[in-house]
Amino acid sequence: MSTEIRTFMIPDASADEAQGQLSSFLRAVEVQRIETAYADGAWRILVLYKDLKRKEESLQIEAAINAALNGWRDRAAAREGLSRDAVLPDELVPEIARFAPTTERELSIIVGARDLGVGHFGGEIVQVVRATLDELID
Repeated sequence: MSTEIRTFMIPDASADEAQGQLSSFLRAVEVQRIETAYADGAWRILVLYKDLKRKEESLQIEAAINAALNGWRDRAAAREGLSRDAVLPDELVPEIARFAPTTERELSIIVGARDLGVGHFGGEIVQVVRATLDELID
């Protein structure tokens, strides 16, 4: 989720209405930074923010991928006669869910950054992520 920018102007002549709009906006976003300046009879406000709706959507996507990976991990562990952690380490599940890799190359970057491995399960992991994303889109 990237930081976005929005500007507001609160003129001295009609400050109440403009302040109400600004307040309403600020309640709906995660503010990163606010800059203000006064010139020509009005306040200029620059708001750097993250959209909470998008943040909530991202969290829902992560939760869905996390659940799908854990379900797959249980099935793969039973099939291979391994522990869940041997199939996919616990600490990698939220990282994979967060970045949602859709190729084995993307997955290798995430896994490589953590110095952990996924063994020969990389292709299956990517398939789980892709299938989950496809289900969420439909």
